Amino acid sequence: MILQSLAGLPAFLVYFCTAILCVVVYLFVYTRITPHDEFKLIRDNDPAAAIALGLSLLGFTLPVVSAIAHSSNVVDCLVWSLVALIVQIVVYYVIKIPVPNLSAKIAAGEMAPAIWLGLSSLAAGALNAASMIY
Repeated sequence: MILQSLAGLPAFLVYFCTAILCVVVYLFVYTRITPHDEFKLIRDNDPAAAIALGLSLLGFTLPVVSAIAHSSNVVDCLVWSLVALIVQIVVYYVIKIPVPNLSAKIAAGEMAPAIWLGLSSLAAGALNAASMIY
């Protein structure tokens, strides 16, 4: 009975490791396109950076979850995860339009711009995830 329950373990491990890899790639790329250093700011106890990056990460992982649930194979999942990454980068640049000094404000610990960026990223991620209907 336990062996039957564990029959899906190899597929789980493949998709879970793929998702972790996608998250690492996302964090690497996203933190390179933003002018502020999110991880340094977080280490320095800047809640604005933590909120913006954390919600952006949620905005990325929602479509990855959808891709895992709906993809026919790992390559398909990776392709849709790349789409999710691109969407989040586009959101960052669009959100900067009404707040041109967004990164400086987040680096200064200002919460409103961080919440604006984070929740916009989360909203885009939710829409992205729901749009993956294959």
